[in-house]
Amino acid sequence: MKAAVFHKVGDISVDTVEDPRIEQPDDIILKITSTAICGSDLHIYDGFIPQLKDEVLGHEFMGVVEEVGPEVKRFKAGDRVVVPFTIACGTCFFCAQGQHANCMNTNKNYGPEGDMLQGKGGALFGYTDLYGGYNGGQAEYVRVPKANVGPKKIPDGLEDDQVLFLTDIFPTGWTAVKWGKVKEGDTVVIFGSGPVGLMAQKAAWLQGAKHVIAVDPLDYRLEKARNLNHAETINSHDEDLLEKIRSMTDGRGADVAIDAVGMEAERTFLEKAKAVVNVEKGTSKVLELCTEAVRRAGTIAVVGVY
Repeated sequence: MKAAVFHKVGDISVDTVEDPRIEQPDDIILKITSTAICGSDLHIYDGFIPQLKDEVLGHEFMGVVEEVGPEVKRFKAGDRVVVPFTIACGTCFFCAQGQHANCMNTNKNYGPEGDMLQGKGGALFGYTDLYGGYNGGQAEYVRVPKANVGPKKIPDGLEDDQVLFLTDIFPTGWTAVKWGKVKEGDTVVIFGSGPVGLMAQKAAWLQGAKHVIAVDPLDYRLEKARNLNHAETINSHDEDLLEKIRSMTDGRGADVAIDAVGMEAERTFLEKAKAVVNVEKGTSKVLELCTEAVRRAGTIAVVGVY
């Protein structure tokens, strides 16, 4: 089959690789119909998350079940399914609480430390040996372990484009809003209007927000926020940024401020150099803006990688 293979930093190519096969009785083999590239893939491409051997990338994918293992109860060949980023056992302490990203049994590098090279969380598709070494879905086919837990069957009548974002990007935006405890009538300011920010804007409206304000340094992304999500928009370079946010809330500030990582679109050379020295992926500037834009006793939610 053809697949997008990471070889080394800055080197990804479409190669012919061996087809996946059933390895465990609760595996399925999925024929990919749609896949996507995530901003998180850049952390592998640029070497921030190390990978020393070839790996098929991709954690945003969906498709049609080609083959099922003997212990798979939820699916049969021909079913259309969408697959989440995480690989979860469904039975450990964390899975029992619905915290599948912290699964204790799917990643050989699992541990409580959570540092750069050891003590990671649950396994992830196409996301280096640190997260289990599972090949991802930027390919024609993929093996999906623990298929009785993660994948979701797609109802009839939905096109791929209506479903694919459920793999990762919409849940990330939704989680930001959930962590922010957005409620009816709130003013929510979302820093970053890339894919995560756009999804967070949608989620904020769904939770009853009265005002959704998108902040980003790039005008074309703010235009997306206005056209797709009817958000009020402010360019982060606006000298009156904070005053404009406060003017919408009788001077108090936003009820909820969300760091949706999109401010990464524009960083100075010195900021990037500082991040390398401090082994950081994100810029702290957006965190400072969140603390200034939120009202007293308000809530800040952070989904950026720091």
